[in-house]
Amino acid sequence: MESGYYHVAPEKGPKIVVIGGGHGQSTLLRGLKLYSKNLTAIVAVTDDGGGSGALRRDLDMPPPGDIRNCMEALASAEPIMTQLMSYRFTEGVLAGQSFGNLLLAALNGIMPSFDQAVAGLSQVLAITGRVLPVTNANIRLEAEFENGSRVAGESSICRQMQQENCRLRCVKLRPAHPKALPDALQAIREADLIVLAPGSLYTSIIPNLLVDGIVDAIKASEAMKVYICNVMTESGETEGYTVSDHIRALFSHGCYGLFGLCMVNSAPLPRIIAQRYAKEGSAPVFCDEKECARLGVEIISRPICAVENQVIRHNPGHLAAELIALYRQRTIRVVEDKTGHARNRMEK
Repeated sequence: MESGYYHVAPEKGPKIVVIGGGHGQSTLLRGLKLYSKNLTAIVAVTDDGGGSGALRRDLDMPPPGDIRNCMEALASAEPIMTQLMSYRFTEGVLAGQSFGNLLLAALNGIMPSFDQAVAGLSQVLAITGRVLPVTNANIRLEAEFENGSRVAGESSICRQMQQENCRLRCVKLRPAHPKALPDALQAIREADLIVLAPGSLYTSIIPNLLVDGIVDAIKASEAMKVYICNVMTESGETEGYTVSDHIRALFSHGCYGLFGLCMVNSAPLPRIIAQRYAKEGSAPVFCDEKECARLGVEIISRPICAVENQVIRHNPGHLAAELIALYRQRTIRVVEDKTGHARNRMEK
């Protein structure tokens, strides 16, 4: 059935919540901001590696890196400011550190809470929509493997998994049961479309689901809910995983039926690029559609990836366009509220 959805300006576009972390989330946001200014990025805060890890160890603050990436993706500031945010020092004690991370750390020092520091920098960058940490708590990730061994710290999981040579059984947060940011829960409740962004399964997406209140809010929402599956498996985290394996892991850490749609890539990958990935232990994620159907998830296959600088990535323009097209096909515009925002109901 064709929907009655008509084109609207980004200012009146659907309320979209994108949950995740890492480069996949910021990639999707770059595309979505062309279709809606009513965006909320809810970002994981368990990273403990690189520049972000150094700042959280030294300053006892949540990691700023993934938050910064999302703000850069949504920034409307002058180009020089965007360049400044992504600048990395090459020498001295700051070598490898991002200026944007340092600026966010400084704001965290003068603001009452981390989310207010993020809001302050968001104003400086004049971002489209909002970027929210999933929680203000200083949390860490702990992984348990199928052989019973455990490791603490997100940056240690990949190395430990390769040493143990077995799959992850589950991940947990320490301390357990941190409270979700109230604004994050409110955004989920008001959303027209909720997207679990592409990204590292156990270290970028699932940590959000372990924060108290997030899963309940998603489950209660009447919004369209879509998971964007990774194009490639990830060495040290999801070797050998099919699409249904990804879905099963999300359901087991969240709840069964957390989402009903999963978008996967249908674009062919250059053989020479795939061969290079294979040498690094990574392969295209196989779509076992029948098994996904048994889990109650409908597969949406679209050409959403591209190769850039010899790296396979989701194409932000293609991914956002296909996602918005899916939303338009599956919803019917019924009324606009007093603010002019679209309110929709799902097609049955």
